[in-house]
Amino acid sequence: MQMARRRSRSGQRAIVTVLSTTAVSSIRHPLPPQRADRTMNIDLELVASGYGLVEGPRTDADGALWFSDIPGGTVSRVDPDGHIEVAVTDRTYIGGLAPHADGGLIMSGPSVAHWKDGHFRVLLEREGSPHYNDLHPDAQGRIYVGVVLGEIKHVREHPDPMGEAYRIELDGSITRLYGDVGISNGFGLSPDGRTLYHVDSSSCGIWVHDIDTAGNLSGRRHIGAQTFSEGIPDGLCVDTQGNLWVAHFLGGRVAILDPQGELLDELTIPARLVTSCAFGGPDWGDLYVVSADNTDDKSLGGCVWRCRPGATGLPTPLARV
Repeated sequence: MQMARRRSRSGQRAIVTVLSTTAVSSIRHPLPPQRADRTMNIDLELVASGYGLVEGPRTDADGALWFSDIPGGTVSRVDPDGHIEVAVTDRTYIGGLAPHADGGLIMSGPSVAHWKDGHFRVLLEREGSPHYNDLHPDAQGRIYVGVVLGEIKHVREHPDPMGEAYRIELDGSITRLYGDVGISNGFGLSPDGRTLYHVDSSSCGIWVHDIDTAGNLSGRRHIGAQTFSEGIPDGLCVDTQGNLWVAHFLGGRVAILDPQGELLDELTIPARLVTSCAFGGPDWGDLYVVSADNTDDKSLGGCVWRCRPGATGLPTPLARV
């Protein structure tokens, strides 16, 4: 694997802070009284900082965490011992990552591509598409991915659908699933693989579809809209109980929803711009949360945290396209 030191856009070597043993208490953001009793009080461990906008956290079979820095154009790998190396440089707008069965990673950006040994094999590319964002493999190895035709910071100014959802099939063909998506963000699957969750930040909620054995979608419904009245849903992950852990961009927290979209709990984060989350660790009981800022210390920039929330996740399925 080719690795490189991360550099800032100006070409100077950027500072990456690793605090693998320092516990940081979560900061409570103001909550309505009816929600305050749902807020979790869990210590957060700061794993890495010094980035722009961190996205796409994924844990591989070796226990390493991968994540992207969108403005920096990089993908980094954190070993279980806390050592950080930069694996990919100069790729724009990487919002989603997933491990591949043949090694390497599937990653989004200007295209959806399989990166391995420093080379990219393009799987999906569309003329005029600003970028592909979050993605998620299913148990068969197919890839669900969304294309973004707008910016999340303008989500409330332009709520009209501007994005689309696709599935990359095992033979490399592309299935367009639906097109009425505003700002496409996190994807997730229920533990039995029969339900697809897809965050649409423009709708401030999550689109849900049932999936049959042939891969057809049905039963479209929208959940979680009232949960994100104070922010915007971004990336998500699903635990072994089928609950959704959804990053709350502009909301400073991760919201935990049941499969019907009802708020169960909230984990406050010392950041306003919480972008995504993913389970990992030896027992898949670690939760990694990533951001584009740090309200404890603005100089730290985008950060990666780890905590033990008392839930466990499932290993990310391997892509096979």
